[in-house]
Amino acid sequence: MPRALIIGSGVAGPATALFLRRAGWEVEIFEAADEPDGYAGLFLNLATNGLAVLDQLGLRERLIAAGHPAPEMTMWSSSGKALGTVPNGPAREPERGSVVVRRGILHQALRQAAQEAGIPITFGARLERIEETEATVRAFFADGRTAAGDVLVGADGVGSPTRRHIDPHSPAPVYSGLVGLGGFAHVPGLAPTPGAQHMLFGRRSFFGWLVRDDGEVYWFANITHPAADRAALRSVSAEEWLATLRELHADDPYPVPQILEHATGDVGGYPIDDLAHVPRWSSGRVVGVGDAVHATSPSAGQGASLALEDAITLARCLRDIPDRSAAFAEYQRLRQPRAEAVVGYAQAINRQKRVTRSRLGIAIRDAMLPMFLRKARDDTRNDWLYNHHVEWEAPAVGHRSGSGAR
Repeated sequence: MPRALIIGSGVAGPATALFLRRAGWEVEIFEAADEPDGYAGLFLNLATNGLAVLDQLGLRERLIAAGHPAPEMTMWSSSGKALGTVPNGPAREPERGSVVVRRGILHQALRQAAQEAGIPITFGARLERIEETEATVRAFFADGRTAAGDVLVGADGVGSPTRRHIDPHSPAPVYSGLVGLGGFAHVPGLAPTPGAQHMLFGRRSFFGWLVRDDGEVYWFANITHPAADRAALRSVSAEEWLATLRELHADDPYPVPQILEHATGDVGGYPIDDLAHVPRWSSGRVVGVGDAVHATSPSAGQGASLALEDAITLARCLRDIPDRSAAFAEYQRLRQPRAEAVVGYAQAINRQKRVTRSRLGIAIRDAMLPMFLRKARDDTRNDWLYNHHVEWEAPAVGHRSGSGAR
């Protein structure tokens, strides 16, 4: 039985492990964190295409039940004017729209499914280096342990050590000019927002929120910020971030200032980075998945869904193509054009989120957006994001998944 080492237990790692286990592989997952974090990453959008992969793992209904169905996004101007509503899923098919769920719940569901499938997960295993021979690949961890397998799958995020092993000259992530923040709140009297998320193009910052049936608010902000590294942002306390956000949104309409006034818990700032045009996704016995080889900002709402698509595609290729190098090459051929298209789509959205200090610039943006949004309401041109479907039972060789890259 072939053996795979999976580095990372976020989304791509356990999903890849589950599909490989289904294909008859022995699999073990190694995670750098010392223990699971139920609130890691706050919350995320599970798009239609990602839910389709989860359905094949038997997890779709569980995630929908735990999440907030949001097939629409309503956009607001800084003056409180409704700019328009756009689909968060296939146009004209709201029943197939996206779901917003706590990242920790998604991670927990995938980890539990992996453990039920007999896949061990080792925490506190921070990868230090990888060594390959003709017969095996070996992972060396910071605590001194080692593990060997036939292949190593790097699902270790945008700062991936696996990507640097594959190609020391691989491009680095590029900062988008935005810092992401988010959290939770309960605002007295704030009504639920069934079926929708709300987005505000504020005077000095971009803000999004939804209200669950129990009154819990999920909120996020994307603030225009000079280039910053993650370590510097982590040193800023939640109280400092909230003070900054309250100042940036003080003049924005209800309920944004009120949400920030009632925000609770941690508020972590992180740079929103993009990673595209990675020339090599594999080398020898090592391959990358998810953010390790293509990272998109949350603006597209596709990060987790792309990772799930990678997982099922890589596992199918290893199942159906006996030659490992050929399987890795086919996996990259199938996945890279679509991943690059989604990154580019998110970059275009980010340009709308970056706030100019010019009043004229804000006025032009707010005047143009309603025209754009009216066209987007029933426009099916973005359905390529959501209708991509990777079928586990279909053969990887000679099979083109879903609707292609675009």
